[in-house]
Amino acid sequence: MASLWRGGLLRLGSVLGLSGLALSVLLLVQLTDAAKNFEDVRCKCICPPYKENPGHIYNKNISQKDCDCLHVVEPMPVRGPDVEAYCLRCECKYEERSSVTIKVTIIIYLSILGLLLLYMVYLTLVEPILKRRLFGHSQLLQSDDDVGDHQPFANAHDVLARSRSRANVLNKVEYAQQRWKLQVQEQRKSVFDRHVVLS
Repeated sequence: MASLWRGGLLRLGSVLGLSGLALSVLLLVQLTDAAKNFEDVRCKCICPPYKENPGHIYNKNISQKDCDCLHVVEPMPVRGPDVEAYCLRCECKYEERSSVTIKVTIIIYLSILGLLLLYMVYLTLVEPILKRRLFGHSQLLQSDDDVGDHQPFANAHDVLARSRSRANVLNKVEYAQQRWKLQVQEQRKSVFDRHVVLS
């Protein structure tokens, strides 16, 4: 039975890993196709309203030396002597971006998101199965009735000894969680006792 679970878990892990890899490759292909449609450099001219012409924003993929109103604004909305006055009002800026950096950042972000998703799947599906197999169906701690009021941490020492013998990070975290739960229960008891005494 345990080998079936182990084999199933290995298959689940490999399927999730392959699907994550396929998703990354698909995303990279999509980003490459998008990069063909957009350039990394452009000249952007913002022209305010002039006489009867409304304001407009012009973009063109040209070199930095040609980044001016005469090369970017097409079609020119004014004619003749008004061209110079119109172009003096326009503000042109040369802009660069690195699409490679953007792609790498997105891939890193999605990889981290995928790892967190796999960890969530592990915590919800795999960890309970491993706990049941390691500890059986017994509880690590006794119920509140078994623990005396004078010794709230009576079995905490046993849990600590077990966690040291296993030397597993998961068990250490579990021990800290159990100890915290016991402390919270003791605080609740003392708060309710004080409330009863004050009432």
